[in-house]
Amino acid sequence: MINVLHWLVFALGIVLVLGNWLSVIRTLVAPRGFYSRVFSFFTGTWRNAFLFLARRLPDYRAKDRLLSLQEPTLVLALLAIWLIIFLTGFAFIIWPLSHVTIARAFEIAGSSEFTLGFATPTGPAPMAVVFMTAATGVVVIALQVGFLPTLYNGYNRRETLLTLLESRAGSPAWGPEILSRHANVGLMENLAEFYEQWEKWSADVGESHTTYPSLLYFRSPKPLASWIVGLLAVLDSAALLLSFSPDLSPIQARLCLRMGFTAMRDIAQVLRFQFDEDPLPTDDILLTYEDFVKGVERMRQGGFPMERSPEEAWPHFKGWRVNYEPIAYFLCNHVAAPVAPWSGDRKSLKESAIIPVRVINRRPDDPEGKSIIPIRDLH
Repeated sequence: MINVLHWLVFALGIVLVLGNWLSVIRTLVAPRGFYSRVFSFFTGTWRNAFLFLARRLPDYRAKDRLLSLQEPTLVLALLAIWLIIFLTGFAFIIWPLSHVTIARAFEIAGSSEFTLGFATPTGPAPMAVVFMTAATGVVVIALQVGFLPTLYNGYNRRETLLTLLESRAGSPAWGPEILSRHANVGLMENLAEFYEQWEKWSADVGESHTTYPSLLYFRSPKPLASWIVGLLAVLDSAALLLSFSPDLSPIQARLCLRMGFTAMRDIAQVLRFQFDEDPLPTDDILLTYEDFVKGVERMRQGGFPMERSPEEAWPHFKGWRVNYEPIAYFLCNHVAAPVAPWSGDRKSLKESAIIPVRVINRRPDDPEGKSIIPIRDLH
């Protein structure tokens, strides 16, 4: 009976080691955004615990400070979980081979995994397992250390353009505010370059955040900044530009829209969120016409030129937004992004929308900033 128990534990140890290696490879090595069962269960529990605590804090900035620790601590915690599972698995393998107590088997495995070397077994088979245990500990830690620069390179590339967005879109970012500010300070001609940059940014984020999904949860340095809110604002501004002023719209706006919602869809597939891949332009959206009109008024305040009325532009805007709104709302709630206008509810945080402060264009001849700079001829 004892021999049977020993070999059942031995088999369980092999399963734990092989399964854990698969988890490490899928998470740290394979560039495909795989989710192992160990990874998905543990990370989901970890993130839900942080959201549970964040909901009990008094304001959004306090919640953001807490949530900013969520993913960095998770990276370290996941390493600890992998090492513990390897320790258990190799101890279960050593136990029947070395004919020692289970406590001694854990002592040998721990000494080997962390390369301390104070406990060694006798016999060729146990020694072979000890060598494998030592190599496993070193390799897993090295992989995790090498994983961090890759994460932070992707994070830094994402945040650079996102930081530049604050002066153009307010904080938090909002699509109508982008067009309002560009019109207010006479930068309409710059929109082509602006959308070209964000097309490239979307492609980069789509690739990096599907390869390394942990990047989705790394929060921006500023509380009211967010990669998904920024992307949503840029796509909304492009959709508004194409809907209200098609003759003034550069081709880059259309290309940015396409790349933007393609990146969102790629990320949604990694998170296994179901969405309509080919929605009709006549499908309903969650954004109401009343909220749409409020955004249009913000554009009018900045002096944005409109070739169509809100009633005429609304069907065109809906036709664009239907391609990305469900995914954007899901992602905003999923990563607990700041509640910007037109970004959906935050069931995860229970916060209300924050309207960005309107920029005042003060000049020597207009110190109060009451006038609007006329739009230059873009033809």
